[in-house]
Amino acid sequence: MRIQHCLAPLCLAGSLVAQGVGVGLVPSGVEAPTQPSTRSSASYEVAPRYTPVPARGALGRTITTTVETLVDVRGQEENLITGIGVVSGLGGSGDSVNMTRQLLENVLLANNVRIDAQQLTPKNVAIVSVEATLLPGVQPGRRIDVRVSTLGDAKSLQGGVLLFTELRDVTGKVWATAGGPVNVGGFMAQGASASVQKNQVTVGMITGGGKVERALPSELVSEHGLIYLDLRAAQSSYSNLVRITEAVNTIYPKAAEAATDGRTIKLRVPSDLPKAAHVAYLESVLRLEVEPSAQPYVVINERTGAIVMGDGVRLRSGAIALGGLTVTIAESPETSQPGAFSGGTTQTNPRTGLNVQEGNNALVKVPGAVTLDEVVEVLNVLGTTPRDLIQILEAMNQAGLLLAEVRRM
Repeated sequence: MRIQHCLAPLCLAGSLVAQGVGVGLVPSGVEAPTQPSTRSSASYEVAPRYTPVPARGALGRTITTTVETLVDVRGQEENLITGIGVVSGLGGSGDSVNMTRQLLENVLLANNVRIDAQQLTPKNVAIVSVEATLLPGVQPGRRIDVRVSTLGDAKSLQGGVLLFTELRDVTGKVWATAGGPVNVGGFMAQGASASVQKNQVTVGMITGGGKVERALPSELVSEHGLIYLDLRAAQSSYSNLVRITEAVNTIYPKAAEAATDGRTIKLRVPSDLPKAAHVAYLESVLRLEVEPSAQPYVVINERTGAIVMGDGVRLRSGAIALGGLTVTIAESPETSQPGAFSGGTTQTNPRTGLNVQEGNNALVKVPGAVTLDEVVEVLNVLGTTPRDLIQILEAMNQAGLLLAEVRRM
Protein backbone atom coordinates (compact mmCIF):
# COMPACT_ATOMS: atom_id res chain seq x y z
CA MET A 1 0.00 0.00 0.00
CA ARG A 2 1.25 3.42 -0.98
CA ILE A 3 0.61 6.21 1.49
CA GLN A 4 0.60 9.77 0.07
CA HIS A 5 1.28 12.64 2.44
CA CYS A 6 -0.03 16.06 1.27
CA LEU A 7 -0.08 19.46 2.90
CA ALA A 8 -3.50 21.16 2.86
CA PRO A 9 -2.55 24.23 0.74
CA LEU A 10 -0.74 22.12 -1.80
CA CYS A 11 -3.62 19.69 -2.05
CA LEU A 12 -6.02 22.59 -2.57
CA ALA A 13 -3.83 24.04 -5.31
CA GLY A 14 -3.57 20.68 -7.00
CA SER A 15 -7.29 20.27 -6.83
CA LEU A 16 -7.87 23.69 -8.41
CA VAL A 17 -5.36 22.92 -11.16
CA ALA A 18 -7.13 19.69 -11.85
CA GLN A 19 -10.35 21.61 -12.25
CA GLY A 20 -8.83 24.04 -14.73
CA VAL A 21 -8.17 26.85 -12.30
CA GLY A 22 -5.01 28.93 -12.55
CA VAL A 23 -2.27 28.96 -9.98
CA GLY A 24 -3.41 32.40 -8.80
CA LEU A 25 -6.54 30.77 -7.37
CA VAL A 26 -8.79 32.73 -9.80
CA PRO A 27 -11.24 30.47 -11.66
CA SER A 28 -10.62 30.92 -15.37
CA GLY A 29 -14.20 29.95 -16.29
CA VAL A 30 -15.96 32.53 -14.03
CA GLU A 31 -17.46 35.47 -15.94
CA ALA A 32 -17.84 39.00 -14.63
CA PRO A 33 -21.34 40.00 -13.47
CA THR A 34 -23.66 41.53 -16.03
CA GLN A 35 -23.32 45.30 -15.95
CA PRO A 36 -26.45 47.53 -15.81
CA SER A 37 -27.66 48.72 -19.18
CA THR A 38 -30.71 50.80 -18.25
CA ARG A 39 -30.80 54.53 -18.94
CA SER A 40 -32.77 57.36 -17.38
CA SER A 41 -34.81 59.56 -19.65
CA ALA A 42 -36.35 63.00 -19.50
CA SER A 43 -38.73 64.52 -22.01
CA TYR A 44 -40.88 67.59 -22.46
CA GLU A 45 -44.03 67.38 -24.54
CA VAL A 46 -46.77 69.81 -25.35
CA ALA A 47 -50.23 68.30 -25.44
CA PRO A 48 -52.37 68.84 -28.55
CA ARG A 49 -54.25 72.11 -28.51
CA TYR A 50 -57.81 71.81 -27.28
CA THR A 51 -60.23 74.09 -29.09
CA PRO A 52 -63.45 74.47 -27.12
CA VAL A 53 -66.77 75.03 -28.85
CA PRO A 54 -68.01 78.57 -28.09
CA ALA A 55 -71.16 78.64 -26.00
CA ARG A 56 -74.11 80.81 -26.89
CA GLY A 57 -74.22 82.69 -23.59
CA ALA A 58 -75.91 86.08 -23.30
CA LEU A 59 -75.19 87.28 -26.81
CA GLY A 60 -76.65 90.71 -27.51
CA ARG A 61 -78.23 91.00 -24.07
CA THR A 62 -77.40 93.48 -21.32
CA ILE A 63 -76.00 91.86 -18.21
CA THR A 64 -77.29 93.29 -14.93
CA THR A 65 -76.70 92.32 -11.33
CA THR A 66 -77.87 93.31 -7.87
CA VAL A 67 -76.08 95.87 -5.75
CA GLU A 68 -75.28 93.28 -3.07
CA THR A 69 -72.95 91.45 -5.47
CA LEU A 70 -70.86 94.58 -5.90
CA VAL A 71 -70.60 95.99 -2.36
CA ASP A 72 -69.99 94.97 1.24
CA VAL A 73 -71.83 96.58 4.15
CA ARG A 74 -69.31 98.18 6.49
CA GLY A 75 -69.43 96.81 10.01
CA GLN A 76 -70.84 93.45 8.92
CA GLU A 77 -67.53 91.74 8.25
CA GLU A 78 -66.68 88.25 9.43
CA ASN A 79 -64.05 87.95 12.16
CA LEU A 80 -61.48 85.17 12.51
CA ILE A 81 -60.68 83.83 15.96
CA THR A 82 -57.94 81.28 16.59
CA GLY A 83 -56.41 79.14 19.28
CA ILE A 84 -53.86 76.38 19.91
CA GLY A 85 -55.26 73.08 21.13
CA VAL A 86 -54.60 69.38 21.61
CA VAL A 87 -56.31 66.52 19.79
CA SER A 88 -56.24 63.24 21.69
CA GLY A 89 -57.17 59.62 20.92
CA LEU A 90 -55.23 59.31 17.66
CA GLY A 91 -54.06 55.71 18.12
CA GLY A 92 -50.37 56.24 17.43
CA SER A 93 -50.69 58.71 14.53
CA GLY A 94 -50.00 61.81 16.63
CA ASP A 95 -46.97 64.07 16.92
CA SER A 96 -43.55 62.91 18.00
CA VAL A 97 -42.85 62.94 21.74
CA ASN A 98 -40.79 66.12 21.81
CA MET A 99 -43.49 68.07 19.98
CA THR A 100 -46.29 67.49 22.48
CA ARG A 101 -44.57 66.80 25.79
CA GLN A 102 -44.45 70.38 27.08
CA LEU A 103 -47.88 71.37 25.83
CA LEU A 104 -49.48 68.27 27.31
CA GLU A 105 -47.80 69.02 30.63
CA ASN A 106 -49.37 72.50 30.60
CA VAL A 107 -52.80 70.99 29.87
CA LEU A 108 -52.45 68.61 32.79
CA LEU A 109 -51.30 71.41 35.12
CA ALA A 110 -54.39 73.42 34.15
CA ASN A 111 -56.44 70.49 35.46
CA ASN A 112 -54.39 70.22 38.70
CA VAL A 113 -52.52 67.13 37.51
CA ARG A 114 -48.75 67.18 38.10
CA ILE A 115 -46.64 64.73 36.10
CA ASP A 116 -42.99 64.98 35.15
CA ALA A 117 -42.81 65.88 31.46
CA GLN A 118 -40.01 63.35 30.90
CA GLN A 119 -42.39 60.56 31.80
CA LEU A 120 -44.86 61.51 29.09
CA THR A 121 -44.57 59.58 25.82
CA PRO A 122 -47.76 60.65 24.05
CA LYS A 123 -48.05 59.35 20.51
CA ASN A 124 -51.82 59.59 20.67
CA VAL A 125 -52.05 63.39 20.79
CA ALA A 126 -51.26 66.20 18.33
CA ILE A 127 -50.82 69.95 18.58
CA VAL A 128 -53.35 71.67 16.33
CA SER A 129 -54.38 75.12 15.20
CA VAL A 130 -58.05 75.83 15.85
CA GLU A 131 -59.93 78.45 13.82
CA ALA A 132 -63.50 79.68 13.65
CA THR A 133 -65.37 82.49 11.92
CA LEU A 134 -67.38 84.82 14.13
CA LEU A 135 -70.29 86.49 12.38
CA PRO A 136 -71.32 90.05 13.31
CA GLY A 137 -74.11 90.30 15.85
CA VAL A 138 -73.74 86.70 17.04
CA GLN A 139 -75.01 86.13 20.58
CA PRO A 140 -73.54 84.06 23.45
CA GLY A 141 -74.44 80.39 23.37
CA ARG A 142 -74.53 80.19 19.57
CA ARG A 143 -72.84 77.10 18.13
CA ILE A 144 -70.32 77.67 15.32
CA ASP A 145 -68.19 75.40 13.13
CA VAL A 146 -64.52 74.94 13.94
CA ARG A 147 -61.56 74.09 11.66
CA VAL A 148 -58.65 72.06 13.00
CA SER A 149 -55.24 71.53 11.37
CA THR A 150 -52.01 69.96 12.58
CA LEU A 151 -48.98 72.05 13.51
CA GLY A 152 -46.51 69.21 14.09
CA ASP A 153 -45.63 65.96 12.38
CA ALA A 154 -48.85 64.05 13.13
CA LYS A 155 -49.81 61.57 10.43
CA SER A 156 -53.58 61.82 10.84
CA LEU A 157 -56.34 63.37 12.97
CA GLN A 158 -58.69 60.50 12.17
CA GLY A 159 -60.68 59.44 15.25
CA GLY A 160 -59.28 62.29 17.39
CA VAL A 161 -61.10 64.51 19.86
CA LEU A 162 -60.24 68.18 20.38
CA LEU A 163 -59.75 69.04 24.04
CA PHE A 164 -61.27 72.21 25.50
CA THR A 165 -59.70 75.17 23.65
CA GLU A 166 -60.17 78.92 23.95
CA LEU A 167 -60.47 80.98 20.75
CA ARG A 168 -59.16 84.55 20.83
CA ASP A 169 -58.84 87.59 18.57
CA VAL A 170 -55.68 89.59 17.87
CA THR A 171 -56.04 91.45 21.18
CA GLY A 172 -56.09 88.22 23.20
CA LYS A 173 -59.74 88.48 24.22
CA VAL A 174 -61.59 85.15 24.41
CA TRP A 175 -64.70 85.09 22.20
CA ALA A 176 -65.50 81.39 21.97
CA THR A 177 -64.51 77.94 23.17
CA ALA A 178 -64.21 74.75 21.15
CA GLY A 179 -63.98 70.99 21.60
CA GLY A 180 -65.35 67.69 20.35
CA PRO A 181 -64.75 64.90 17.81
CA VAL A 182 -62.82 65.84 14.67
CA ASN A 183 -64.19 64.84 11.26
CA VAL A 184 -61.36 64.65 8.71
CA GLY A 185 -63.51 63.75 5.70
CA GLY A 186 -61.13 60.98 4.62
CA PHE A 187 -59.15 58.04 5.95
CA MET A 188 -55.66 56.60 6.11
CA ALA A 189 -54.66 52.97 6.57
CA GLN A 190 -50.99 52.10 6.99
CA GLY A 191 -49.03 48.89 7.34
CA ALA A 192 -45.36 48.01 7.65
CA SER A 193 -44.51 48.70 4.01
CA ALA A 194 -47.65 50.11 2.41
CA SER A 195 -50.31 52.73 3.07
CA VAL A 196 -53.44 54.11 1.49
CA GLN A 197 -54.95 57.55 2.02
CA LYS A 198 -58.03 59.34 0.75
CA ASN A 199 -58.31 63.12 0.97
CA GLN A 200 -56.38 65.18 3.50
CA VAL A 201 -56.37 63.63 6.98
CA THR A 202 -54.36 66.29 8.82
CA VAL A 203 -57.14 68.88 8.53
CA GLY A 204 -60.61 68.41 9.94
CA MET A 205 -63.86 70.08 10.92
CA ILE A 206 -65.96 70.04 14.08
CA THR A 207 -69.50 70.91 13.05
CA GLY A 208 -71.03 72.96 15.83
CA GLY A 209 -67.94 72.34 17.95
CA GLY A 210 -67.52 75.96 18.97
CA LYS A 211 -69.59 77.94 21.46
CA VAL A 212 -69.76 81.74 21.45
CA GLU A 213 -68.96 83.12 24.91
CA ARG A 214 -69.62 86.83 24.37
CA ALA A 215 -71.63 88.94 21.95
CA LEU A 216 -69.88 90.68 19.09
CA PRO A 217 -71.21 94.25 18.91
CA SER A 218 -72.40 95.31 15.49
CA GLU A 219 -74.11 98.52 14.42
CA LEU A 220 -75.72 98.72 11.00
CA VAL A 221 -76.34 102.47 11.08
CA SER A 222 -73.68 104.90 12.27
CA GLU A 223 -74.32 107.66 14.79
CA HIS A 224 -74.75 110.10 11.89
CA GLY A 225 -77.59 108.05 10.40
CA LEU A 226 -75.51 106.59 7.54
CA ILE A 227 -74.96 103.11 6.17
CA TYR A 228 -71.62 102.70 4.37
CA LEU A 229 -71.44 100.46 1.29
CA ASP A 230 -67.86 99.62 0.24
CA LEU A 231 -67.18 98.41 -3.30
CA ARG A 232 -65.48 95.03 -3.46
CA ALA A 233 -61.93 94.90 -4.79
CA ALA A 234 -62.83 93.17 -8.07
CA GLN A 235 -65.70 95.64 -8.70
CA SER A 236 -63.98 98.80 -7.52
CA SER A 237 -64.38 101.40 -10.26
CA TYR A 238 -65.75 104.91 -10.55
CA SER A 239 -68.33 103.72 -13.06
CA ASN A 240 -69.83 101.23 -10.63
CA LEU A 241 -69.79 103.85 -7.90
CA VAL A 242 -71.77 106.31 -10.03
CA ARG A 243 -74.20 103.69 -11.35
CA ILE A 244 -75.08 102.39 -7.89
CA THR A 245 -75.53 105.93 -6.57
CA GLU A 246 -77.86 106.84 -9.43
CA ALA A 247 -79.87 103.62 -9.04
CA VAL A 248 -80.44 104.26 -5.33
CA ASN A 249 -81.37 107.92 -5.83
CA THR A 250 -83.92 106.88 -8.45
CA ILE A 251 -85.85 104.98 -5.77
CA TYR A 252 -84.91 107.09 -2.73
CA PRO A 253 -84.10 110.64 -3.88
CA LYS A 254 -80.92 112.11 -2.37
CA ALA A 255 -80.41 109.03 -0.18
CA ALA A 256 -77.09 107.92 -1.71
CA GLU A 257 -73.89 109.92 -2.02
CA ALA A 258 -70.50 108.92 -3.42
CA ALA A 259 -67.71 109.41 -0.90
CA THR A 260 -64.57 111.31 -1.82
CA ASP A 261 -62.43 108.16 -1.59
CA GLY A 262 -64.07 106.86 -4.78
CA ARG A 263 -64.79 103.48 -3.20
CA THR A 264 -67.63 104.10 -0.74
CA ILE A 265 -71.33 104.94 -1.02
CA LYS A 266 -72.96 106.78 1.86
CA LEU A 267 -76.55 105.63 2.25
CA ARG A 268 -78.61 108.00 4.39
CA VAL A 269 -81.38 106.48 6.52
CA PRO A 270 -84.59 108.57 6.70
CA SER A 271 -84.90 110.18 10.12
CA ASP A 272 -88.55 109.17 10.43
CA LEU A 273 -87.81 105.52 9.66
CA PRO A 274 -88.15 103.34 12.79
CA LYS A 275 -85.09 101.37 13.86
CA ALA A 276 -86.90 98.07 13.31
CA ALA A 277 -87.21 98.91 9.60
CA HIS A 278 -83.52 99.65 9.01
CA VAL A 279 -82.76 96.12 7.82
CA ALA A 280 -85.67 96.11 5.39
CA TYR A 281 -84.57 99.50 4.05
CA LEU A 282 -81.03 98.22 3.42
CA GLU A 283 -82.35 95.03 1.82
CA SER A 284 -84.43 97.04 -0.66
CA VAL A 285 -81.29 98.94 -1.69
CA LEU A 286 -79.15 95.81 -2.06
CA ARG A 287 -81.79 94.21 -4.32
CA LEU A 288 -81.65 97.01 -6.90
CA GLU A 289 -80.50 95.94 -10.37
CA VAL A 290 -77.59 97.80 -12.00
CA GLU A 291 -75.46 97.24 -15.08
CA PRO A 292 -71.87 96.76 -13.86
CA SER A 293 -69.09 98.33 -15.83
CA ALA A 294 -66.69 96.13 -17.80
CA GLN A 295 -63.55 95.59 -15.76
CA PRO A 296 -60.39 95.61 -17.94
CA TYR A 297 -58.57 93.03 -15.85
CA VAL A 298 -56.27 90.18 -16.85
CA VAL A 299 -55.68 87.80 -13.94
CA ILE A 300 -52.81 85.35 -14.36
CA ASN A 301 -51.47 82.57 -12.17
CA GLU A 302 -47.95 81.51 -13.12
CA ARG A 303 -48.05 78.47 -10.80
CA THR A 304 -51.02 76.84 -12.53
CA GLY A 305 -50.95 78.58 -15.91
CA ALA A 306 -54.47 80.00 -15.46
CA ILE A 307 -55.48 83.13 -17.41
CA VAL A 308 -58.74 85.03 -16.88
CA MET A 309 -59.74 88.09 -18.93
CA GLY A 310 -62.49 90.61 -18.40
CA ASP A 311 -64.78 92.03 -21.04
CA GLY A 312 -63.03 95.41 -21.08
CA VAL A 313 -59.66 94.11 -22.31
CA ARG A 314 -58.32 95.75 -25.49
CA LEU A 315 -55.25 95.20 -27.67
CA ARG A 316 -53.21 97.61 -29.75
CA SER A 317 -51.49 96.39 -32.89
CA GLY A 318 -47.88 95.23 -32.67
CA ALA A 319 -45.48 92.39 -33.43
CA ILE A 320 -44.49 89.48 -31.21
CA ALA A 321 -41.88 86.71 -31.39
CA LEU A 322 -41.41 84.13 -28.66
CA GLY A 323 -38.36 81.87 -28.62
CA GLY A 324 -39.16 78.95 -26.39
CA LEU A 325 -36.22 77.25 -24.68
CA THR A 326 -36.61 73.70 -23.35
CA VAL A 327 -33.84 72.01 -21.37
CA THR A 328 -34.11 68.36 -20.34
CA ILE A 329 -31.54 66.69 -18.09
CA ALA A 330 -31.41 62.98 -17.31
CA GLU A 331 -29.05 61.49 -14.72
CA SER A 332 -28.36 57.75 -15.07
CA PRO A 333 -25.36 56.72 -12.94
CA GLU A 334 -24.03 53.21 -13.66
CA THR A 335 -22.52 50.87 -11.11
CA SER A 336 -19.61 48.76 -12.37
CA GLN A 337 -19.32 45.43 -10.53
CA PRO A 338 -15.91 43.64 -10.84
CA GLY A 339 -15.66 39.95 -11.54
CA ALA A 340 -15.25 37.34 -8.83
CA PHE A 341 -11.75 36.97 -7.35
CA SER A 342 -10.51 39.82 -9.58
CA GLY A 343 -9.52 42.03 -6.68
CA GLY A 344 -11.34 45.03 -8.15
CA THR A 345 -13.70 47.42 -6.37
CA THR A 346 -17.27 48.46 -7.15
CA GLN A 347 -17.46 51.88 -8.79
CA THR A 348 -20.31 54.20 -9.70
CA ASN A 349 -19.81 56.10 -12.94
CA PRO A 350 -21.91 59.24 -13.54
CA ARG A 351 -23.87 59.41 -16.79
CA THR A 352 -25.74 62.57 -17.81
CA GLY A 353 -27.99 63.13 -20.79
CA LEU A 354 -28.58 66.78 -21.71
CA ASN A 355 -30.94 68.01 -24.40
CA VAL A 356 -31.55 71.67 -25.23
CA GLN A 357 -34.25 72.66 -27.69
CA GLU A 358 -34.85 76.28 -28.70
CA GLY A 359 -37.82 77.44 -30.68
CA ASN A 360 -37.32 79.20 -34.00
CA ASN A 361 -40.53 81.19 -34.30
CA ALA A 362 -40.96 84.03 -36.73
CA LEU A 363 -42.13 87.52 -35.81
CA VAL A 364 -45.94 87.58 -35.77
CA LYS A 365 -47.94 90.70 -36.43
CA VAL A 366 -50.74 91.16 -33.92
CA PRO A 367 -53.67 93.32 -35.06
CA GLY A 368 -55.64 95.50 -32.73
CA ALA A 369 -58.69 94.10 -30.91
CA VAL A 370 -61.57 96.04 -29.35
CA THR A 371 -63.84 93.22 -28.14
CA LEU A 372 -63.21 90.18 -26.01
CA ASP A 373 -63.96 87.86 -28.96
CA GLU A 374 -61.35 89.64 -31.09
CA VAL A 375 -58.81 89.52 -28.27
CA VAL A 376 -59.27 85.74 -27.93
CA GLU A 377 -58.96 85.22 -31.69
CA VAL A 378 -55.79 87.31 -31.91
CA LEU A 379 -54.08 85.55 -29.01
CA ASN A 380 -55.05 82.10 -30.30
CA VAL A 381 -53.26 82.88 -33.58
CA LEU A 382 -49.97 82.84 -31.65
CA GLY A 383 -50.49 79.13 -30.93
CA THR A 384 -48.63 79.21 -27.63
CA THR A 385 -49.21 77.29 -24.42
CA PRO A 386 -50.89 79.06 -21.49
CA ARG A 387 -47.58 79.47 -19.67
CA ASP A 388 -45.97 81.07 -22.72
CA LEU A 389 -49.04 83.23 -23.17
CA ILE A 390 -48.59 84.55 -19.64
CA GLN A 391 -45.11 85.77 -20.58
CA ILE A 392 -46.50 87.36 -23.74
CA LEU A 393 -49.26 89.16 -21.85
CA GLU A 394 -46.79 90.55 -19.32
CA ALA A 395 -44.51 91.77 -22.11
CA MET A 396 -47.46 93.32 -23.98
CA ASN A 397 -48.49 95.08 -20.80
CA GLN A 398 -44.99 96.54 -20.41
CA ALA A 399 -44.98 97.64 -24.05
CA GLY A 400 -48.39 99.29 -23.78
CA LEU A 401 -50.07 96.90 -26.25
CA LEU A 402 -52.33 95.36 -23.60
CA LEU A 403 -54.90 97.94 -22.50
CA ALA A 404 -55.86 96.31 -19.21
CA GLU A 405 -54.67 95.93 -15.65
CA VAL A 406 -52.65 92.75 -15.05
CA ARG A 407 -53.19 91.13 -11.68
CA ARG A 408 -51.03 88.24 -10.52
CA MET A 409 -52.24 85.54 -8.17
